[in-house]
Amino acid sequence: MSRVGKKPIPIPSGVTVSLSPGKVTVKGPKGELSFEYVPGLEVVQDGNTLVVKNNIGDRTGGAIHGTTRARINNIIVGVDKGFERTLEIVGTGWRAAKSGNNLEVFIGYNHPVIVPVPEGITAEVVDRPPKITLKGARKEQLGQLCADIRKIRPPEPYLGKGIKYEGEQLRRKAGKSAG
Repeated sequence: MSRVGKKPIPIPSGVTVSLSPGKVTVKGPKGELSFEYVPGLEVVQDGNTLVVKNNIGDRTGGAIHGTTRARINNIIVGVDKGFERTLEIVGTGWRAAKSGNNLEVFIGYNHPVIVPVPEGITAEVVDRPPKITLKGARKEQLGQLCADIRKIRPPEPYLGKGIKYEGEQLRRKAGKSAG
């Protein structure tokens, strides 16, 4: 049985949860999100907590039990506080700019790379040092957008130039040595 799946999910004040068979809908200050879970699992509200119960019983049921609990917890945290990720751009003359619902990333190519920002995510760009801050309620959507932006020019191991997550530790390699 999943240890993560057994933990109860706290419901903060200001957040309302409605349960229907196979679906959890959560409303809060940052919006409304819903999640459809696998048949065989059961979500029960007990006061100010939610409990995910596993009725499947086999090994696959334990894996999906913990995943379902984590996804429901993520949407509750998302509508209450939201999620935030920051990307740093390391390189001389490399920068980013916001134009409408798009991000323009100038990162060493002969043209700017345009990244559309999906609805529900807000982007802020700081010039010095160049940083992109993304905020949103859906953790999966936010993480995928950050991964897509980082994929434009991932940090290289010799000089560390590229797009990296804030606080990411890069594994650096030694350069050429005179021999």
